[in-house]
Amino acid sequence: MKKDIPDRDRLIVALDFPEAAPARALVERLGDAAGFYKIGMELCMAPGFFELLEWLRKQDKKVFVDLKFFDIPETVARAVARLSETGATFCTVHGNQAIMQAAAKAKSGGMKVLAVTALTSLDRGDLDDLGFQCDVAALVLSRAKRALQAGCDGVVSSGLEVAALREYAPRELIVVTPGIRPVDNKTDGDQKRVMTPTRALQAGADHLVVGRPIRDAADPRAAAILIQTEIAETLA
Repeated sequence: MKKDIPDRDRLIVALDFPEAAPARALVERLGDAAGFYKIGMELCMAPGFFELLEWLRKQDKKVFVDLKFFDIPETVARAVARLSETGATFCTVHGNQAIMQAAAKAKSGGMKVLAVTALTSLDRGDLDDLGFQCDVAALVLSRAKRALQAGCDGVVSSGLEVAALREYAPRELIVVTPGIRPVDNKTDGDQKRVMTPTRALQAGADHLVVGRPIRDAADPRAAAILIQTEIAETLA
């Protein structure tokens, strides 16, 4: 069952910049080609993070705050409660059941809490290094089940695991998929598990996070429009 999500909001543009000024410049350059943006840890360390968030909201843009909250449950709950006041659409948490439950309980104002499953920068060797004995797919599915049980609204997951997630939770689970690349490839810099927009949507992803393919394009607006066109054609 297709969720009632405007096609334009399926694309989330990652504002991966060291400062707020170039992030704002990209938003202005993209104009109506994008209406949903992700701001994360790098920008959070720079002056103007919350001013940028407020500016995006005043531009009628949706905002995904990707800080992967991980701390004692009460601290995470307070952080989520404060973030809810900003008008953000999504936030992320990365932790055990108690942390996810605290985040889900603290949200308000329509903000959705997404649990991180397995970062798209991790592969089997990385999981071995971290001490996980299961494979990536099993870990992602386990995390997704626990996230829903904790009251979270969805997960962040590589497109490679989305189809399996949909078998478990085909309707209620929001799936945000990073590591999206217009050209199908197996590796790309620090992203080891990537997927094209069409393949991710066909697998069941709700939102696609795209950073470098737009940010580093010769014409970022044209790159965003091309991806938006692919999304619309895939979902038609």
